[in-house]
Amino acid sequence: MPQLLLELFSEEIPARMQAQAGRDLERMARERLAEQGFLPEAMTAFAGPRRLTLVIEGLPEAQADRVEERKGPRVGAPDKAMEGFLRSTGLTQDQLVEQDGVWFARIERKGRPTPEIIAEMVEAIVRGFPWPKSMTWGRGTLRWVRPLKRIVCLFDGAVVPFSIDGIQSGDVTEGHRFMGEAKPFRVKDFDTYQAGLAAHFVVLDVEERKARIMDGARTLCFARNLELVEDEGLLAEVAGLAEWPTPVLGDMDPAFLDLPPEVIRTSMRTHQKYFAVRDPSREGLAPHFVTVANVDAPDGGKVIAAGNAKVLSARLSDARFFWDEDRKVRLEDRLEKLKGVTFHARLGSMFERVERITTLAERLAPLVAADPRVAAQAARLAKADLVTGMVGEFPELQGLMGGYYARAEGLAPAVADAVRDHYRPQGPADAVPATPAGKAVALADKLDTLIGFFSIDEKPTGSKDPYALRRAALGVIRIVLEGGVRLPLREIAGDDLVAFFADRLKVLLREQGKRHDLVDAVFALGDDDLVRIVARVEALDGFLTTDDGANLLAGYKRATNILKAEEKKGPLPVGAAVAMSDAPAAETALVGALQTVEPRVAETLAREDFVAAMQALAALRGPVDAFFEEVLVNSEVAAERDNRLRLLTQVRDAMGRVADFSQVTG
Repeated sequence: MPQLLLELFSEEIPARMQAQAGRDLERMARERLAEQGFLPEAMTAFAGPRRLTLVIEGLPEAQADRVEERKGPRVGAPDKAMEGFLRSTGLTQDQLVEQDGVWFARIERKGRPTPEIIAEMVEAIVRGFPWPKSMTWGRGTLRWVRPLKRIVCLFDGAVVPFSIDGIQSGDVTEGHRFMGEAKPFRVKDFDTYQAGLAAHFVVLDVEERKARIMDGARTLCFARNLELVEDEGLLAEVAGLAEWPTPVLGDMDPAFLDLPPEVIRTSMRTHQKYFAVRDPSREGLAPHFVTVANVDAPDGGKVIAAGNAKVLSARLSDARFFWDEDRKVRLEDRLEKLKGVTFHARLGSMFERVERITTLAERLAPLVAADPRVAAQAARLAKADLVTGMVGEFPELQGLMGGYYARAEGLAPAVADAVRDHYRPQGPADAVPATPAGKAVALADKLDTLIGFFSIDEKPTGSKDPYALRRAALGVIRIVLEGGVRLPLREIAGDDLVAFFADRLKVLLREQGKRHDLVDAVFALGDDDLVRIVARVEALDGFLTTDDGANLLAGYKRATNILKAEEKKGPLPVGAAVAMSDAPAAETALVGALQTVEPRVAETLAREDFVAAMQALAALRGPVDAFFEEVLVNSEVAAERDNRLRLLTQVRDAMGRVADFSQVTG
């Protein structure tokens, strides 16, 4: 079936916008084609520094004829309602069909040629494209991220003719801006398009650009016995800056290596888009860098490397100035400036936040085996680097620089480490703080954020989470779980936050393959100890995968259904069931099983051996099955009925001590 090739060629597209632009182009095309009844066999989008490309396989040459049935007003509806419906359908009333007192319109639509639909689709996409920022140029009204220059639109090898704001579609595109002859060339399908770009020094696929960068950079480093410091975020960015990415290895002044390596790397990354390099034979960075040029330089990149080295030296000179000046002032002496830094209009200054974190860190310290004095001192100094020159220049180094400055002024290593690590973990790939004081301060920092914003009702809604509260909650959860911290969440944070943590824990456990309903079953017990909750969930997950667990769950639900039905008639009988002299053997066996299982469950729960508690419950599986097979609960004899209802209540309550099985959906 025919192929559609679309290229939107413009001036440079910011690297940070390219990936989303590719996704948006594919999504918008898919939605508009679906509206017209098209279901392509394949669709692939490409995004690069100067072009968005879409190739679609398997489109028919024409749209199929369609019949659309539309529901109208009821028979006898006001005239205006009928007039509006007829106007919208283009029919007359005698062409409508009456069914069950409602008018229906049957509209037959003749299928149109696919190129006609494509032309409309492309114009709608271009005019409605959701760029984060866009611009107009010249005298036109069209908005695009940068001036749009050309549109290639080919269907089955032929140009789909249309014009958007004076830009005529065609079959001509351009290669690299500088390399080769840099002349426009014609294409007829995706294969000739991709091959033509490669011949004109353009790598279309971003993954191929990334691979070219990494392979080239590693080869350059290997030749000098060096190693590349890999950086996925930087790789994604530079792959969006160059159509023909060519790594170049440069040299930097070794004198700058006495700066903290994070400062060097951040300066390289933020200002120059360079990769750092290390010497595998020793710790720290090597006096080199890798930059990614957009050309194959005739001299192998020597001039490019030299020019970039000069710029880097100027940047690192600025960093050295900040480093030297910042160390002249103690962190303690910077605290006064935090009074002038607003954390949030309704939550006070950063100084007030520091006071809250300090109090909370001291309180939490015993829970993580930290010295309360060390935790309090680290918490007090944790935000002081926010008013340093280095963090002002590189905000992403906050906390990290505080740790360096704490060491430089001779503070205890435990304090410096806690200051350095108190933002961790900042994401799923980041480690939790390694030291007890670091855990105390990190927990205090995140909990203060959560408690504060919940107190002013600034909670996450839908996909919006401007204060990163979900990330803060996940950070707390990871610190607690990985460190086995017994944190009394409800006492510290309140019920609203306990529910929020439950939702975040569900997300985390779901990513690990656990069922969210099991989290509900455990949280329903009212426990707020995350370590204990996860242990229960894991034990429950394992238990329900066994035959005993699955069958006992079915028995539990049967018992609770009976009890709910009886509760509607009046209060259930209270007390423990007894072994009645003339009772069926299955009833007597279940009474005996409960007398054995209940204390066993209580004992295992007391020592938090939840696997053993589940194993104890498993002993009820056979007696419960036999009871339901052989015993009529609603006996006509009141004493028998009451005893059997007490028995079912005991089964429900015994299982309910482990988890609320009514929450389990399986």
